[in-house]
Amino acid sequence: MNFRPRRTEEPEINLIPFIDVLLVVLIFLMLSTTYSKFTELQLTLPTADTEKMRDRPKEVVISIAADGRYAIDKNALEDRSVDAIASALAGAAPAGGDSIVIISADAAAPHQSVVSAMEAARRAGLTQITFATQSAAAAGKK
Repeated sequence: MNFRPRRTEEPEINLIPFIDVLLVVLIFLMLSTTYSKFTELQLTLPTADTEKMRDRPKEVVISIAADGRYAIDKNALEDRSVDAIASALAGAAPAGGDSIVIISADAAAPHQSVVSAMEAARRAGLTQITFATQSAAAAGKK
C-alpha cells in the first residue's frame, strides 16, 4: 500500500488557441464592415441620344411632372388614381391595344408616379411602353 499523498496537478489553461480564434474573428469583422457604405448611394438618371420626336399616329404620351401631376397628350388630369389614368389612356389611344405609350417623366418625379402610369397602361390594355429621354447635349445645357 502506498500511503503517500498524491499530488494533484494544477489545471492550466492554454490561451494560445483562444487568442488565435479571437484574432481571426477580429480580422473578419474589420474586413466585412469596411465595405458596407450603402447609405452613400448616389444616383444619376440616364440620358440618351435620340432622334427628334416625330408625329406618329399610334402614340400616346403620358407626361409626369416633378410633383406627380399627370397629362395625357398635353391634357392635364385632375385625378391621380390609377383607374382614372387608365380610363383616360383607353380614351386617348387611337389604335387601341396597338398604341405605343410614351412615358415622359420629369427627372425629379416620384418613382411611384411612373409605376402608377405603367400600371394604368397595363389596365387599359396597352402593352407597348417606352420612356422619353433627352439627349446628353441638351442635358448639359441646363
